[in-house]
Amino acid sequence: MPEPGIAPQPATSKGARQRRILVVEDADRDYALLTRELHKAGLDVILHRVENAEQFRAALADGPWDAIVSDHSLPQFSSTVALEIAREVEREVPFIIVSGAIGEEQAVDAMKAGAQDYVSKSNLRRLIPVLEREWREAEGRRKRRRAEAEIAALHRERETRLVQRSTLLDITNAVVANLDRSSLFRSIFDALRNSLAFDCLMIALPGREDGQIELTSLMDGTAPEEQTSVLQNTWGSEFGSSRIYSATQSDSAFPFAAELRAAGLQRAIVSPLKGFGFLIAASRSDASYGSAETEFLAEVCHQVALAIENMLAYEQIAELKSQLERENAYLLEEIKTEHNFDEMIGSSPAFTALTSRIRRVAPTDAAVLILGETGTGKELIARALHNLSSRRGKPLVKVNCAAISAGLVESELFGHVKGAFTGAVDKRMGRFEFANGGTIFLDEVGELPLETQAKLLRVLQEQEFEPVGSNRSIKVNTRVIAATNRRLSEAVAEGKFRSDLYYRLNVVPMEVPSLRERQDDIPRLTAFFLASFSRKFGRPAKSVSQEAMARMLQYQWPGNIRELENVLARAVVLSDTPVLNLETLALPLESRPQDPAPQVAAAVESPTLESAERRHIMSVLEGARWVVEGPRGAAKQLGLHANTLRSRMKKLGIRRPNEA
Repeated sequence: MPEPGIAPQPATSKGARQRRILVVEDADRDYALLTRELHKAGLDVILHRVENAEQFRAALADGPWDAIVSDHSLPQFSSTVALEIAREVEREVPFIIVSGAIGEEQAVDAMKAGAQDYVSKSNLRRLIPVLEREWREAEGRRKRRRAEAEIAALHRERETRLVQRSTLLDITNAVVANLDRSSLFRSIFDALRNSLAFDCLMIALPGREDGQIELTSLMDGTAPEEQTSVLQNTWGSEFGSSRIYSATQSDSAFPFAAELRAAGLQRAIVSPLKGFGFLIAASRSDASYGSAETEFLAEVCHQVALAIENMLAYEQIAELKSQLERENAYLLEEIKTEHNFDEMIGSSPAFTALTSRIRRVAPTDAAVLILGETGTGKELIARALHNLSSRRGKPLVKVNCAAISAGLVESELFGHVKGAFTGAVDKRMGRFEFANGGTIFLDEVGELPLETQAKLLRVLQEQEFEPVGSNRSIKVNTRVIAATNRRLSEAVAEGKFRSDLYYRLNVVPMEVPSLRERQDDIPRLTAFFLASFSRKFGRPAKSVSQEAMARMLQYQWPGNIRELENVLARAVVLSDTPVLNLETLALPLESRPQDPAPQVAAAVESPTLESAERRHIMSVLEGARWVVEGPRGAAKQLGLHANTLRSRMKKLGIRRPNEA
């Protein structure tokens, strides 16, 4: 310890800072001489004296020190040991040996070991310039290191900015190269992780419905794992600046905190995308996100927002284009379909009752079930209901349920998302969504599979559905008109049609009369068809002879108006005369009256033939348990179409036992 009365004095040189010197010395006299010499030189120093290795180690821990001045030889301690200890803790502090008993050779060895200089106790004045020299050199070293650190920091900052500019360029290129959602998100993910450490990138955008947000999460890996969920937007546009999230924060203080915590993410930066969404970089560890990372992500968001705006515009254009293409294809299909009437034609009592019912029902949105035999014009009734309603400005979408395979009917009606099944290479809008605001006509509705019937029931009840492969509901406002030539009540009894769907569809039943029930309309329909086909086929105007018309009125027309149309079209094409006769019309034999001679025989034989036919049909029906359609139905066994069999049953007065 310093001797009483000997203490360092303030520096005489203006601006010099106070120095701390650690002195290794066991002799009080030598320590006093050293202190006096420093005092005489006017150095502003604080001295701390130690005498053994234990004290020396403890003093080094209280550093830093500006110099270590050590005696060469102490009891059980030496400057060589002190130098080794010092270089373990204070590698750059000047170490100066002060001794009167060290030789030149030992001094050289000490300096090779790391000592800066050697001063003899007999010439302590030399210590002052040695210390000043070492301090100057130490200051120079500090300045060089500081400059090198600043240069290195500038290099790092420059490299960081270059990487960040490269990231922004990559994102800009992604705008041009990727316009679909999945490809763009993956490109942003790949570009951003070159400049920012994260385990998950989240992109939140407005959903299809108001108040919803679609949150797409891309987790780090060889290929980013993409997941999309639909959330309710409880933040609105108030979240206007970038923020740093920590798992210790409450959920209410941060958007998507619950989602981040559920994914095991501890820290994140969230940055708004022009007020319409969010970009979130998150880490599973407590990553050191600070102002620099937050500012960079905010800068990235300007480019990402432009990219996403372009993507959203492209999606909207693609969706509109797809809708226009589908609408165009549908309209072309409608044009190709021969609509036989500019307006409904007829004046018979059955037809007048039907048109009166149409006028009453059309202005409402009630579901209508059109019943009738094949060829009676059920589609024309549906078109009249639509055209007389307030929905006439929107499309009438027709779906032939019997013409669509069971595996595709659900996709056709409700649409599908990309990848929903093999072959679903793109998103497809369903007929219900296409008919939104208008009317959908489900022809042959009795042919729908049971699983599709359940989904149709939900549309009727709640006016919403999910496309195939999607968990997102789509709301629609569509009027449903269904048609069938089957007896749906029988299908319900057989378990082939849902009873709840039947009652939903059968709000307003509308029976279309067969042509044999409106024979008074046959002449008018014939005149209309003949004029239409003459124009279409470039033939002279045709008419029908009285004899032919009489036979047309007698014919039962099992194919109804469609059969009448086909018979007249064939006659116009094949006939070279302006008047169509019996031979040209080529009606089936059952429609032709017999000659007077054979009529008596026919009158005798006819009941026998009818009885035999009736007995045979009854036998087959009983064997089929009165099932008309299907692989085990009576129609299949008789080699007839189901509607033809029903027509024969009606003509022959055949009814199920419980209907008798």
